[in-house]
Amino acid sequence: MAERFERESVVAFRLASHHLDVRLGENDLLSAAGRCGIQDSPPGSALLALHARVDGVVAGTVPRAIEDRSMLLTWSMRGAPYLFPTSEAGVFTTGVLPPAETALRHFVRGVEQAVDRLGLSLTEAADIVAAATREVLPGRQLAINELGAEVAELITPRLTAAQREVWVEEGPYAEGQPIGEAVVHFCVRVLALRRIVCLAPRAGDKAPFVLTEEWLGHPVAETDPAVSRAELLRRYLRCYGPSTRGDFAAWLGVQAGDVDPWWGCLEDELVEVDIGRSAWVLATDLDTLRSSTMPFGVRLLPPRDPYTQLRDRQTIVDRAHHRDIWRTAGDPGTVLVDGEILGTWRPRKRGRELRIDLTTFEALSRDRKEALEAEAERIAPLREASSVAVDFATY
Repeated sequence: MAERFERESVVAFRLASHHLDVRLGENDLLSAAGRCGIQDSPPGSALLALHARVDGVVAGTVPRAIEDRSMLLTWSMRGAPYLFPTSEAGVFTTGVLPPAETALRHFVRGVEQAVDRLGLSLTEAADIVAAATREVLPGRQLAINELGAEVAELITPRLTAAQREVWVEEGPYAEGQPIGEAVVHFCVRVLALRRIVCLAPRAGDKAPFVLTEEWLGHPVAETDPAVSRAELLRRYLRCYGPSTRGDFAAWLGVQAGDVDPWWGCLEDELVEVDIGRSAWVLATDLDTLRSSTMPFGVRLLPPRDPYTQLRDRQTIVDRAHHRDIWRTAGDPGTVLVDGEILGTWRPRKRGRELRIDLTTFEALSRDRKEALEAEAERIAPLREASSVAVDFATY
C-alpha cells in the first residue's frame, strides 16, 4: 500500500523546495532561479519572485544578471519567457524540447493548420526558419514582430509556388499578418529551445531576440537530450511533487500522452504515494516530505510565481477562490501567510508612491497586517517607489 501524506506535508514540502520558507542569502540567487526556472511574464514578475526567495534583491538584480550572462532569459515551458542560470540552460531548453513531431505540435499550439497547408512538418518549418534567422539576426536585436517580418520575407522566394501562395496569404492569427509571419512566430519557440535565439534585456516595451551564441560570446555546447529531460523532471518533482504525469504535462506545455520521454528516464527513481490520489515523488525526497512542517512568515508573490504554476491548484487554494487567483488574463499576485495563500494583491503606482490593494479571503489579525505592510515596504524600491500604502479588503 502506498504511503499516505496529508495536504499540510505536501504544501510544506513544496514551499521549502521553492525557498519560500526561509529566504536564501544574496549570493544564492542562481540557486533560487535554477530550482525550476522563474517565469518573467508579466514583465517584472521574475524580480518579485526572486525577492520572495532571496535576500538583497534590488531593482537592477535581474537586468544585471542577464547582462553579465550569469542568467539566461528565453522562451521555455509552455512557450513562456523564463529566467534561469546560464550554466543550466540545457535543462530548461533541450530538456523542454519535445522529441516527437506530435508532441512538438502540442507544445506549439495553433501552428498545425498553417504547416499542413504548406505541406511541411513543424520540424521542417523550424529548420527553414532557423536557417533564415541565422542570416537575419547576426549583430542585431529584433522584437518578435520585426524578426517575423524579415525572416518571412527572406524565406518567401525559397518556397515552391504553391507554398508561396499560402505563405503570403493573410492568416487567422492577427489582422493583416501573413501566414508566413505567423509560422515564424510559432517556430521561434522551437528555436529558443534549440538555443539558437534567446532574449536580451527589455528596452521599454521591446523584448528583443538575439542569437544565443553571439549573446554569450561563445558557441552553445550540446547537451544530451535524455539527460536534460531527466533533470527537468527531477526539478519539477522537487518543486511540485508528489505529482502525476498529467500535471507535469500541463506545466511543461504538452499532453499527458507525450511525457514518456521524460517520465521513462526516471521511473527507477520514483515512488508512488497517496495524497488523496496516486502521485509520484523522488525516492530521495521521501524523508524530507515526511519531516516537512509549515513555515511562518509572509510573502507577496507576483502573478505567475513558480509556486502558483503548479497544476493541482486545489492543494494550495480552496476551489472557491481559484477564479480570484488564476484568470484568463491579468492574474493578480498572491498573499502567502504562514504557508497558506490567503488572498491576492495588485499594485498601483502614482508618481513615487506605490499603493497595494490587498484583498484576503478572511479577516487578518493586526500582527499579520503589520507583517504584510513590512513586506510591501521591501517591495516598494523594486518598483522604484519611495513610499508605499496598503489598502486591505476582504472578498
